[in-house]
Amino acid sequence: MQDKQLYQQILGLAEPWFVEQVELDVARQRVDIRVNHRPDAKWSCPKCNEEAALYDHVEERTWRHLDTCQFQTVVHARIPRVNCGEHGVLRASVPWAEQRSRFTLLFEGWIIDVLQQCRTVTGACKLLGVSWDEAWGVMQRAVSRGQARKQPRAIAHVGVDEKAFRKGHSYMTVVCDLDQSTVEYVAEARTIESLSGYYQSLSPEHLNAIEAVAMDMWDPYVRATVDCVPLAASKIVHDRFHIMKHMNDAVNKVRLQEHKLLSSQGDDVLKGTKHWWLYTYDNVPDKYLRVFEAVRDQHLRTSRAWAIKEMLRDLWDYRSMTWARKFFKHWFGWARRSRLSPVRKVAAMLKHRLENILNYCHHPITNAVAEGLNSKIMAIKRLAGGYRNKENFKTVIHFFCGGLDLYPR
Repeated sequence: MQDKQLYQQILGLAEPWFVEQVELDVARQRVDIRVNHRPDAKWSCPKCNEEAALYDHVEERTWRHLDTCQFQTVVHARIPRVNCGEHGVLRASVPWAEQRSRFTLLFEGWIIDVLQQCRTVTGACKLLGVSWDEAWGVMQRAVSRGQARKQPRAIAHVGVDEKAFRKGHSYMTVVCDLDQSTVEYVAEARTIESLSGYYQSLSPEHLNAIEAVAMDMWDPYVRATVDCVPLAASKIVHDRFHIMKHMNDAVNKVRLQEHKLLSSQGDDVLKGTKHWWLYTYDNVPDKYLRVFEAVRDQHLRTSRAWAIKEMLRDLWDYRSMTWARKFFKHWFGWARRSRLSPVRKVAAMLKHRLENILNYCHHPITNAVAEGLNSKIMAIKRLAGGYRNKENFKTVIHFFCGGLDLYPR
């Protein structure tokens, strides 16, 4: 009797359900729990909750439950079907599992926990003793459940970034809440429509609540935001890290051009220095600092490009748009007179986007949160060895980065 009462409590069973029998098979290391209900029990339609008459029972089903010590535990029951006047004959709900799940609520919650820790479906399967399809089904149900529960809310600071799905030009658009560090939306490609789909899913009230949108200088993202977000011109903030990446690329192009020229003259002073020029001066590793200073002070074109790049960093220290504009004018004049083609090209691009860059003075946000989420996504992708299709990849992103309420109730 005690074992029945134990599992009655563990499964959280209440009237009219009860544990009828507990079978222990030591050889198979398995516990089978047979659950039944009172014959005079009343049932409700799972759709409208109206009381309905018992129609019949489906064949016995089983659900995997949390292990009892090292013994696999399985619940057995015949689920009643009810005859609803409005919805017809339907299977009644059971308190220990969700519809169409082969696991109890507690075991499905445990699968979600293990998936979150392992970051791979295959790893979770090995620990839990379930199939890949079963674990993936739990993940898909968890994401569907979480998205259904998610309530629309105002997001003040939005981050928009792209994520490569695979090598080549296969991208996905990822929208995140910079304040909550959660992914809010994932769309295929990086077109105007990719981002417009997110804005169109918002109510006018929530669109007006957007205070700033951090993004790179990808024109389709800018156009989608201008088309959909009220007063977007004053809310778009081009991400400083993407801007500095453009400048780092320009410095590297100057280095490559100069290294080729110097090497032809037998001078290898720039050989092996590629990564030095990516650092700010304060971040140059101590082991490279002295030799880096010696190279930098040789009045190379690469040194001049690096100095122009380093000066640009000061732009984001300003909180007055007027003074930031004056600083940029001075910096732009130096970059334009540098006679360094890659640097002049980036400077012209920044001048074209200057207003959205200077919006940082009023909205000091960056896409650092989005980049952090992207790093997490890519780490999960590498652990899993990639994903076969984009829908699966979206599911994974929402599961691990969506901040959703994933657990069954």
